[in-house]
This record gives sequence, C-alpha cells and structure tokens, in this order.
Amino acid sequence: MKVLIKQALLAFLFLTLVCGVAYPAVVTLIAQAAFHDQANGSIIEENKGSALIGQTFTEPKYLLGRPNDAASNLNPASKEAKQEREERAKALKKLDPNQDAPVPADLVMGSASGVDPHISVAAADYQAKRIASERGVSAEQVEKIIQKHTTKRLLGFMGEPVVNVLAVNLELDKSL
Repeated sequence: MKVLIKQALLAFLFLTLVCGVAYPAVVTLIAQAAFHDQANGSIIEENKGSALIGQTFTEPKYLLGRPNDAASNLNPASKEAKQEREERAKALKKLDPNQDAPVPADLVMGSASGVDPHISVAAADYQAKRIASERGVSAEQVEKIIQKHTTKRLLGFMGEPVVNVLAVNLELDKSL
C-alpha cells in the first residue's frame, strides 16, 4: 500500500509541475513573444478599454456597434426577437432620418457574446454620413478613418472585412 501511495504522490507532483507550472510558463512565454498585444488584452490606455471587447456608443457623432444580446434567450425566429430588430431599426432611422438605405443586419442583430468589437464595412459605411454631419466634416474624412481601421480578409480569402468600432471612434475624437 505504501508503494502505491508513494507512486500516486510522485505522479501528482510530476503532473502538477508539468501541467500547472511548466506548460503555463511555456505558453505564456510564447504568447508574450509572438502575440504581445493580444496576450495582454489589447488595452487602449486612452479610454481604459480593449480593442478586443466591444464598447457601447450611443451618441450620433460616434460609430455605433452591434447591440448586446448576451442575456437574451430569445429564439432568433421568434416574434419577440423580430420585434426587437424592428425597434432597433426604427431607432437607427430616428437617429439618422436622412438615411434612405436599408439598415445593415449587424446593426439590428445582437452580438450573442456581447463583446463583439467589430461591425461590417456596410454597417460602418451606413453611418458615415451621419457622423460627418454631426461633426461638421466631410463624409470622405470619416470614410478614410473607417478604411484605416478596417481589417481585411485573413490570407486574402478567409472571413469578411470588419471595422473596429472603438478604434474608429477614438480616432474620430482625436482628429475630427
């Protein structure tokens, strides 16, 4: 029995050192070397936020992100969910009554995680004229900032181009 307890304790100590110390240390070192910014949370000091976590912007002078549906248990096909989307679309139309284009889906469909920091290029372009009008600048100036913070497809074919809402809004405040 003593031999089994000794073997079990040695296995426990060995696995604790390998899985609890060595492996996390190696992964941390690799992450810090290869992905320093992401490993540290992509912190943006100016607003004490992260480029990887969606922020809530409600003023018309800002690019609006995706609504937060993290706490919602609604079936996307339900009447309640449809009503929420219609209310969001009406609110966006009220915010920008001069906008005639249809509201892009990602501005009315909530982010299930609640932390999505990106919107589609179409959703950003939809808002450019409103932002320009609110800030008293040309739409081209706003569009240049949006383009600057648009992430292209990975390797040229994977995913869709997306716009980082927080990065655009911080630059809007700095330069316009």
